[in-house]
Order: sequence, then structure tokens, then C-alpha cells
Amino acid sequence: MKKNIHVVGAIIIDNDKILCAQRGPGKALPYKWEFPGGKIEEGESPQEALKREIREEMNCKIEIGEQVDHTVYEYDFGIVHLTTFSCKLVEGKPVLTEHVSIEWLSANELTSLDWAPADIPAVEKLSGTLNIK
Repeated sequence: MKKNIHVVGAIIIDNDKILCAQRGPGKALPYKWEFPGGKIEEGESPQEALKREIREEMNCKIEIGEQVDHTVYEYDFGIVHLTTFSCKLVEGKPVLTEHVSIEWLSANELTSLDWAPADIPAVEKLSGTLNIK
């Protein structure tokens, strides 16, 4: 039986652009694009996990808004439960520590990237619209 992996992703919006992050070569799903974030640790709320992950991965602080999507996707390594939230930067600028590249794209440009499958429903929801808070 595959293990369930509960993760969170930050849809960071700044000046009507959305932060997209590319996974590195040594990771699962190498070079796929994702919304930055990571695993929810025991005892953490999704929002606490997201703030911690963005602080660790990108050296910046975010404010978390509404939930955008929740996706369950079965990969060969496990079943990923991804919850994405709209976010805004409140301190710092994203720094590459875990990812090989980042891009700031408008909502209608998101589909130009090769996204990790679990992120695709949120991408589709965002494409062409930025009506999230």
C-alpha cells in the first residue's frame, strides 16, 4: 500500500505575477514546476507548515490567504495530498535553496511550464484569473 503524503503549496502573488519554482535534478519529479512548499509535519496546521517551508526553502516570510485548491494525485512513490493557498510576500525576496529556477508569471502564462501533476488543477484554476485574495 502506498503511503499518503500531505503537502502544502504557496501560490505567492506579487504585482499580479505568480511565483513558480522548478524542482532540482536530485528530487522526485526532476525539473517539473511547482508551487513552493512541502510536507506537513506532525502537529502542524497546513498554514504553519507552509510558513515554515517558505522560510526554509526561500528565505522569506509570507502571509497566507484563502485555500485555492486541494488535489490528491497518485505517483509511483506515494499518494500526494496537495493543498494550495494564495499568499503574499511580507518580508524578503525568494532565494533559490531547494529549486534550480524560479519564474514570476502572469496567470495566463502558467500553462507554458511543465508542471508536476498534483499542481496542474490549481494551475488550471488560476489560468486567466487572479480573483483570489
